Parts: sequence; structure tokens; C-alpha cells
Amino acid sequence: MGSQSVAKTVFLLVSMVGWLIVGAALMYLFPLVADQIVSSDLTHTWMRTLGQGGYNPKLAYVGGGTILLLTALGHFVWYQWFEGEQ
Repeated sequence: MGSQSVAKTVFLLVSMVGWLIVGAALMYLFPLVADQIVSSDLTHTWMRTLGQGGYNPKLAYVGGGTILLLTALGHFVWYQWFEGEQ
């Protein structure tokens, strides 16, 4: 079985956390996307109810988008400069 460096292990773990946060942001955006695509009375009621509870899709746009950019940048930097130098 092959071995990998501690740096690569840390990179992979951080990358997984980044992708999990991006996935969570996409799930958080689902009600808004469903309301935009389907645009039925049910989805409007869903959005109104969520809005009363403090639902704010801006959190997912900003947070998820930022983490997506940082994760993609991390992948670019890792594979551009560190991968294959073992």
C-alpha cells in the first residue's frame, strides 16, 4: 500500500470540508431555487413560512460562493505547484 505525505492528507481533509460546506450551501438554496423554477402556490407559501423563520439565502450565496472559490483556488495551487514533486 502506498503512502502519502502529511501535507497531502491535510490538503485532502481541508478540501473535503470545503466541498461539504459548498454542498450545504446548495441545500440551503434549494427552497429559493424550487420557488424560482416551479413558482407555485405551494413554493410561495414555503418561502413565506421560511422567511418568517429567518431564512436568508444571501448566507448561502456569500458563504458557499466564498468557500467554493477558496476550495477551487486551493485545488489549483495544490495541483499546480505541489502535486508530483514527491
